[in-house]
Amino acid sequence: MKNIQLFNDDCLKVLRTLPEKSIDLIFADPPYNLSGEGFLTTKNGKVAKLHKGDWDVITDIHKFNEDWMSECIRVLSDTGTIWISGTLHNHPSVGVLLKKLGLWIINDVIWFKRNATPLLSTNRLAPSTELIWVASKSKKYFFNYDLAKQINGGKQMKNLWEINAERHKTIHPTEKPETLMQRIILIASKEGDTVLDPFTGSGTTGAVAKKLNRNFIGIEISKEYFDIAMHRINIQENDELNFNVYLNGNNNNAQQLLLMEDKAKYTKKKKEKAII
Repeated sequence: MKNIQLFNDDCLKVLRTLPEKSIDLIFADPPYNLSGEGFLTTKNGKVAKLHKGDWDVITDIHKFNEDWMSECIRVLSDTGTIWISGTLHNHPSVGVLLKKLGLWIINDVIWFKRNATPLLSTNRLAPSTELIWVASKSKKYFFNYDLAKQINGGKQMKNLWEINAERHKTIHPTEKPETLMQRIILIASKEGDTVLDPFTGSGTTGAVAKKLNRNFIGIEISKEYFDIAMHRINIQENDELNFNVYLNGNNNNAQQLLLMEDKAKYTKKKKEKAII
């Protein structure tokens, strides 16, 4: 039985209620603080003001990061890992804080999007990567090396991950590809483990965790995106349990099925390169 818990609230408030060392894997895609005055983007090929939502307007991004990261470290198990995604706008702060808070930095995963959105500006390089910090409380942490090797076609997996950006399944502006989340959850947790996402957004982490037979705790401050995540993870609101809902599901060996899908994609890609 998978335990799926969703909270429509501020992540700090909810994190402080969770027991210490109760989480096996944390994936966090925190706000990058790129919205508001002075920030621009492109829409339909035209320059437009960038405003992802009030949740992306933060006065002191470094303090904000330290607060939520400290609580995440408290609830992370001794053998668990925390994965934090970001761009150059936020990951320097995250890296400094990982050191300050005493974590062991395992990897800096570079997610390369070959099909990244073109840049209209001509005064800098077009962004096509995101950095994912991977850290733990000590050098003794869970990492499924053999499975990572299988996913990578029998070769040792490196920290440069070429995964294309995918068409969003929802209206959330920073939705991560399910392919990316599948890889992280598969190699950093076991079936039955508990996965936490303190910035759940439209529910990608939860949807994948459920598919892979993991327990999941998700926190989302926006009611709009919380409702989307609820629908996407396919659970019904239960007032008595305050959105803490338990789901029944048979073990259909989803982990092996997804592994086979990844291997098939790798084989196809390898053949295409050979043809070229």
